[in-house]
Amino acid sequence: MRYNVAQLLKEPTGSTRSYRLCEEFTDADRIMDSARGTVDMLRTHQGVLVNATLEIQDTITCGRCLGETGLDSGLSIEEEFLPILDLNTGRSQELPENEAYGWIDANHDLDLTEVLRQYVITQRPMKPLCRPDCRGLCQICGGNLNEKQCGCRHESSNSSEGTLAQLLRRD
Repeated sequence: MRYNVAQLLKEPTGSTRSYRLCEEFTDADRIMDSARGTVDMLRTHQGVLVNATLEIQDTITCGRCLGETGLDSGLSIEEEFLPILDLNTGRSQELPENEAYGWIDANHDLDLTEVLRQYVITQRPMKPLCRPDCRGLCQICGGNLNEKQCGCRHESSNSSEGTLAQLLRRD
């Protein structure tokens, strides 16, 4: 997801470029399964402002049963990227102290991979579920209760107190 923005950096402030994104990710560089949408770039007085509207597909692990499930969601990105080299002189630019910017490398390539990865991570649910009524795993045998009811004997709802009491008796 690299874009060469040398020509855009030569143009006046307000110039734009628009790209169609249709990316499938492999195991080696997997951020998510796929991303589709538009990437719009706007020349600013310092660099390039990127606005992207994407539909992403991802495979995540359920927080209860540990099964894999699909996650489809929308993602909006808005980030400014600054060049590390002045396009006309080739000299290094003074970079701002804060890290709120992405960088355009010495070859004038703008790489969206890391920014996209960070946005995807922050938009994922903290405790993803394969379905709202997921029954999870058996606490005794570890079997997936969504697939079949196990034959384990389940103690009362305060089974953790029983386990703690057993540990205290050993001392």
